[in-house]
Amino acid sequence: MATPSNLLADSPPTICLLEIAPHFNALTATEKLYAHHISRASFLGTRIVLRQISPESEAIYDLILAAYKAVSGDWLKLSSDTEAVQYWIEYAAQFLGNCGNYKSFGDQKFVPRVPKEKLEELMAYNDQLKGLFEMCAEGIYSFAPAAKTLLGYPQDGHVSQYYPGSPGITKEDIAKVHAETSGKFSPENTRLRKTAVDGKEKFELLVASADEGREMVGEVEVVFGDHKDVMAKIVAECDAAAEAALNDTQRDMFKKYSESFKTGSINAHKESQKLWVQDKGPKVESDLGFIESYRDPHGIRAEWEGFVAMVNQEQTKKFGELVARASEFIPRLPWADEFEKDTFLKPDFTSLEVLSFCTSGIPAGINIPNYDDIRQNHGFKNVSLGNILSAKAPNEKVTFVKDSDLALFEGLKGSAFEVQVGVHELLGHGTGKLLQEVEKGKYNFDIDNPPVSPVTGEKVKTWYGVGETWGGVFGSIAASYEECRAECVAMYLGGEKDLLKIFGFTDDSEKKADDVLYIEYLQMARAGLLALEFWDPEYKKWGQGHMQARYSILQTMLQAGDNFVTLESSAADHNDLVIALDRTKIRSHGIPAIGKYLQKLHVFKSTADFAAGEKLYAEMCTVNEHMAKYREVVMRKKLPRKQFVQANTKLVNGEVKLVEYEASLEGLIKSFAEREV
Repeated sequence: MATPSNLLADSPPTICLLEIAPHFNALTATEKLYAHHISRASFLGTRIVLRQISPESEAIYDLILAAYKAVSGDWLKLSSDTEAVQYWIEYAAQFLGNCGNYKSFGDQKFVPRVPKEKLEELMAYNDQLKGLFEMCAEGIYSFAPAAKTLLGYPQDGHVSQYYPGSPGITKEDIAKVHAETSGKFSPENTRLRKTAVDGKEKFELLVASADEGREMVGEVEVVFGDHKDVMAKIVAECDAAAEAALNDTQRDMFKKYSESFKTGSINAHKESQKLWVQDKGPKVESDLGFIESYRDPHGIRAEWEGFVAMVNQEQTKKFGELVARASEFIPRLPWADEFEKDTFLKPDFTSLEVLSFCTSGIPAGINIPNYDDIRQNHGFKNVSLGNILSAKAPNEKVTFVKDSDLALFEGLKGSAFEVQVGVHELLGHGTGKLLQEVEKGKYNFDIDNPPVSPVTGEKVKTWYGVGETWGGVFGSIAASYEECRAECVAMYLGGEKDLLKIFGFTDDSEKKADDVLYIEYLQMARAGLLALEFWDPEYKKWGQGHMQARYSILQTMLQAGDNFVTLESSAADHNDLVIALDRTKIRSHGIPAIGKYLQKLHVFKSTADFAAGEKLYAEMCTVNEHMAKYREVVMRKKLPRKQFVQANTKLVNGEVKLVEYEASLEGLIKSFAEREV
């Protein structure tokens, strides 16, 4: 049976180089050493990410690296069949770029274009490769049943290594174990296994740590030492980073990282994040740990993530002004003071140039930590990743944009995205109060006179109970819902002239403010249309939270009325599909429509009204027959997602050397192979 075309690996994948040399070379020897150890700690987590994706991912990784080593990077030694070799290295590069054989954007499996029999011939190069291929061949090529080509709940037939070896585990099982253990263990750095012993079900909560051990919590056995081999190496690098730290805060922070990764303590990791928030304006910025929960179908377990980057001082000045003036913009959001933090904790907001970023998919901006209590009481940081934003592939095509808009879109898409990311991270994720009973009988709002909901016009009737969190209450939709809320904040404030001026855009500037606003809305509408790639029509399932959010925003714009946004197509196959956006109606129709949607999203989140929030979000994310008909043309015209070639660092006679690679398939594979040394 032929592999479905939508599962075939990109040919060729889009390869981009992350430029870093000028920023790294400007560091002192001590700063370079500090960055080196963090980079090592970050990328040592690669195997953790692989183990969180699919059962076969780590074996495929070993096969790729062993093949590289066997031929010393000269891939044609495998075979004179140049097409087969090319398809193999295309798959290998895409696998490494996604840190697994499921796409980081879309959570869908991808399969090599080289036939299984031909790849088997290539891997017969030596006995080691032959053995490794036999171990993972089925995992590489299987695409039936179709449910297993998507990440998701095992009970729905999907794949999730957050629940390894547990095909029978149910959503109810996961919720039950979480409820039973949450008072003592946080789920971020765990996996959950369900087995049967003598016909009786058994649950094991696997905690990532270098130390081993076991204890019982109710009916759940907590098992320490998941990823112990990797965690021990990460601990050693964190200890070395603490020795090389540039100040006391960084030293103490890496000691807490080390403690957390050694013992599995999330409390120690939370202490590291409190220190991280206090480390203001570092020249070398970083963060490590189990951070984002997008890929856990239950939305509570997090993927390993680690990065180290250099601060771009010039770009950071803009973000610094945005932070300084945040109090001017927050009151303009469509909710009353009762739904906003009592005090806005001004974060660091920096523009970074990435040296190393280990994760399945590198974001353009970050707002962390994700721990609600730290964000509320200690603050957070925002970072914009400059060399991710600026990375451009040669001959990059623009789809679904009118010919008359192309020149303006090409000229301003980077500027519009910079504004979107900046406001999204700072004022999107950084705003909002969770109404809560903080301890028995004590509330962070006037319980005798609760605030009036601007959505219903009545006093609110719901709030978070003692110990409840936003993620815990909203569960699997929390991550995507919050991304949508943050995107809407950026869209709602995107037309504020004084905000655009901070980024250098005015009516008189070379890049005019209204043009940037127009491209911001056009870019979001296009992103919402492209999001259809990440919706599975068979299972009616969204595979990527950010894109699901953007689709719902496109729906908001389409529903704004008066033909503010329309999708135009005259061809039977919709091959001429373009987005028509009336720029004269952005302020009269677009911003008000976004504001109304944002208000609901925010108030439902603030008041723990999951029932209303889930209903709203499900409605706005529904792909009806009218929209589903456009998915085929989106799939026909889809562009490969960028894969980034990152530099490496090596310690040579006590001196840190930067190693860069060419922007090619071979360069990307080589960079990973040399990190394993």
